[in-house]
Amino acid sequence: MISTLEAISFLVLLGIAMPLKYIWHLPQMVQIVGMAHGVLFVLYVGGALYMYKKLKWSIKDLFIVVMCSVLPFGPFYVERKYL
Repeated sequence: MISTLEAISFLVLLGIAMPLKYIWHLPQMVQIVGMAHGVLFVLYVGGALYMYKKLKWSIKDLFIVVMCSVLPFGPFYVERKYL
C-alpha cells in the first residue's frame, strides 16, 4: 500500500505540482504534495528495510527496491515483482 501511495505522490508531484510551479508560478501545490511525498518516501524505504528482513531478500533485491523509489513508475514494478 505504501509503495502505491508513494508512486502516486511522485507522479502527482512531477506531473501536476511541478508544472504548476514552473509554468503557472503556483508553488503551493509543490509544498503540499512535496511534503506528503517526502513522508511516503521515508515510509517506503523503512518498509523496504522491514521486508528485506522479513522476506530474507538479498542485498541486490533491497538495492533494486530502493532504487525503484526514485523512478516515477518504479514502486509499481516493485509491488508486482517483489511483494
